[in-house]
Amino acid sequence: MRHTIAALVENRPGVLTKVSGLFSRRRFNIESLAVGVTERPDVSRITIVVAGDSAVLEQVLKQLNKLIDIIHVTELSPKDSVSRELALIKVVVDSRTRSEVMQIVDVFRAKIIDVATDSLIVEVTGDRSKVAAMEQLLSRFGIKELVRTGDIALHRSSITAEDIAHQGDVN
Repeated sequence: MRHTIAALVENRPGVLTKVSGLFSRRRFNIESLAVGVTERPDVSRITIVVAGDSAVLEQVLKQLNKLIDIIHVTELSPKDSVSRELALIKVVVDSRTRSEVMQIVDVFRAKIIDVATDSLIVEVTGDRSKVAAMEQLLSRFGIKELVRTGDIALHRSSITAEDIAHQGDVN
């Protein structure tokens, strides 16, 4: 089972190293990891996807909460959150295949962000299955390069991760 974890952390050097080191030491595998500054410049959000049963999830959450630079950690359930991934795909094209690739891009509501004589760079955003389906369809033309961000996610409601963190402070 896949679990998406959101961690609000202090935005300072070395925090990501501590978090990834924790996973390495405990032999937990990270399926994807995305990090970026939040609406507050002193706080970053780390979105981590891990595979494992509920015992693995419980251990990951406990271990993350022990780290000093962690402000708040929560699991984001699929029904209570929105998750997206971004991929850039450099696809081989020629005069015969260019229009077909462009039609596929259009159907997926993706974008062509760079054009060369022998390739197109496609940007696709969506859930993991949409990105994988796009990759599979484009693979028959030949993929020169591919990069995926991994999942990023937010709670669906107007409640923020900081609101949840502060609720924990009250109890």
